Amino acid sequence: MSIQTEKFGVTKDGKEVTKYILENSNGLKLILSDLGADILSIYVPDRNGVFEDISLGFDNVADYETNKPAFGAVIGRVANRIAGAGFTLNGKKYELDDNDKTNCLHGGFTRYEHQIYEAECNSGEGSESVSFSRVSPDMEQGFPGELTLTVTYTLNDNDEVLIEYHAVSDADTVINLTNHNYFNLGAGGHKCLDVRNQQMKIFADEYTPVNEILIPTGEFRSVEGTALDFREMHIIGERLGEDTPDEKTVSGYDHNFVLRNCGGTIGRAATYQDTRTGRRMEVFTDFPGIQVYSAATLGTTQGKDGVTYGPFAGICFETQNYPNAINQEGFPDAVLKAGEEYERTAVFRFSTFL
Repeated sequence: MSIQTEKFGVTKDGKEVTKYILENSNGLKLILSDLGADILSIYVPDRNGVFEDISLGFDNVADYETNKPAFGAVIGRVANRIAGAGFTLNGKKYELDDNDKTNCLHGGFTRYEHQIYEAECNSGEGSESVSFSRVSPDMEQGFPGELTLTVTYTLNDNDEVLIEYHAVSDADTVINLTNHNYFNLGAGGHKCLDVRNQQMKIFADEYTPVNEILIPTGEFRSVEGTALDFREMHIIGERLGEDTPDEKTVSGYDHNFVLRNCGGTIGRAATYQDTRTGRRMEVFTDFPGIQVYSAATLGTTQGKDGVTYGPFAGICFETQNYPNAINQEGFPDAVLKAGEEYERTAVFRFSTFL
């Protein structure tokens, strides 16, 4: 195995952007970029051995510099929402960007996906990896502490893509990293344009209900009797439009599911599949939650290969801490102490079925 590199383009500031192309012995291909530590493409076969790109994205650097949907991007310093665009840590109040209905979403306006990372490649027997690193300065996005961050992507011969997050801060800070890749396992891969007839299973009995601006209420509710019950394999779009006992009508999924079997130990989080192509993806993680986003609110977006994306064109499985954990008692701790190591892992395993 070996890693190929290609020039992808140049940013508006004149910085060169590089593609990193990883391919395993089975022909699976993972293409990455040092702009945003992004996933650009994942090529996997269907049951007939036809390889297609299952990741939504763009063709050029200019679009990734904007990347409003955060296609394939590493999200930080804190993914998801922080209520009131602020928090208190060690008795001090920190103000953040209000970029989402009084919330701070995905770090605010200075986004990690707009940053250039240093890259280091490593090829070994049965796997190859690229580690992307950068230093997030003290008070970048409004968060305290200089944070040294490394995100390592590994493609192995077990047809797995591993994402390993490592970070250290020189002061107490708040952290919640994730990857925001949009998947589509349908015929044509990312060109399929609709995931609603595909299937998923989520290994969660509970979710965290939210208020009208998508901030968790602090409760843990059972998925029983709701449109969020994916404890058995189920068609993604079948329950959309339902009124449920404890939720307003569910028009799309953008919910945090509680992974009681994870949270420090790598466990099974979700399975996503398409019966027509026979493609299957299993998600494993040691994060305590998984935000499933079915892209119902994705606006019309010109994507790669001349494709125009719209609502439900892909689905995200964002392994992470719970939204607003820094402000919500009873949620997993969102504080990274000075000098301590933040280490989290997500695994996406690809296969086919008859």
